[in-house]
Amino acid sequence: MLKLHFAPNSRAGRIVWLLEELGLPYDINKMSFHPKDLKSDEHRARHPLGRIPVLDDGDVSIFESGAIVEYILERHKNGGLKPAVDDAMWPYYQQWFHYCEGMIMPPMNTIVVHTLLLPPERRDDVVLGQAQRLLGKALTPVDGWMEGKDYLIGDFSAADIMLGHSIFMSNRLGCVIDEMQNLKAYVQRITERPAFQTAITMI
Repeated sequence: MLKLHFAPNSRAGRIVWLLEELGLPYDINKMSFHPKDLKSDEHRARHPLGRIPVLDDGDVSIFESGAIVEYILERHKNGGLKPAVDDAMWPYYQQWFHYCEGMIMPPMNTIVVHTLLLPPERRDDVVLGQAQRLLGKALTPVDGWMEGKDYLIGDFSAADIMLGHSIFMSNRLGCVIDEMQNLKAYVQRITERPAFQTAITMI
């Protein structure tokens, strides 16, 4: 059975969401988002930097949420959640699948560090403001793309799990502004999915 090493408020939520969407059985090793768990010798044996998620599947142990999503879809897919290579939407599936880590998560990570993780005396308002503006710029094209769409490529796909999770977290941080009506509606749409409802209790 698949085993997911998980901590709340992390990219590991994507994997729970995916497993629930696919109806695949899995076990959870739920850890705290704290060095005592993540930087332990036991967990560093799974991930050399002490990060999550990590997925165990028999003799296979892999990390990086995007890689885990693709691994599950190729080896355990139960309904797909990705278009065929010759599908007209496949290039856009690829684009938005990877957009979250390339464009959304870097400034979001900075925002989290300077609002939640660092003690108040070490937070930098200038760095925080720069990251918030950069995240807003990165979200704007997605808001435009979502005009008239329910999901990123029309039908729900794993791109929504990758980028949708990032947009949900951006919204929780107050960075999806009211003017981004397409993204506000998109966040509402994904949070109403039963699989997301299960995952959100862990996220």
